[in-house]
Amino acid sequence: MSDSTFKQRLLGLQGNLLNFAYQLTTNREAAQDLVQDTTLKVLDNESKYVDNVNFKGWVFTIMRNIFINNYRRQVRSATVVDTTEDLYHLNLSQESGLETPEGSFGAREISDAINAFSDEYKVPFSMYIAGYKYSEIAEKMSLPLGTVKSRIFFARKRLQGMLKDYR
Repeated sequence: MSDSTFKQRLLGLQGNLLNFAYQLTTNREAAQDLVQDTTLKVLDNESKYVDNVNFKGWVFTIMRNIFINNYRRQVRSATVVDTTEDLYHLNLSQESGLETPEGSFGAREISDAINAFSDEYKVPFSMYIAGYKYSEIAEKMSLPLGTVKSRIFFARKRLQGMLKDYR
């Protein structure tokens, strides 16, 4: 593919790239930055493109990879590492909310609300809260996976409705 054809195809994708970037970032400025980074990366790697490969797919894959790498970089930079002697910060007591009267009342109220559900909603929801996966709950209860997911969804919605004034 000639240099001018390559650049024309890339310019023709700018609108699609901006839409995809906006879906990834949900921020107009961040999306424009992502399109710019992608365009530069594509132009830098023009020699690596093979003619029989889907051009649009190749460019969108580059954009997705740039987004993922940037996201991972942000997560790593936000991670706090305790370098104090004897891990002082890690040994500080963590506030669970149950130590205060308000926190224990909230936990009791939530527990009572869950216990008010019928068993068809209470059991899968309680198992989900306990850490079971949807597939494990479905297997233990001998129910289809979709049924388990919908019951947990409806239990969550009902719980939100019951506790809406609590916030």
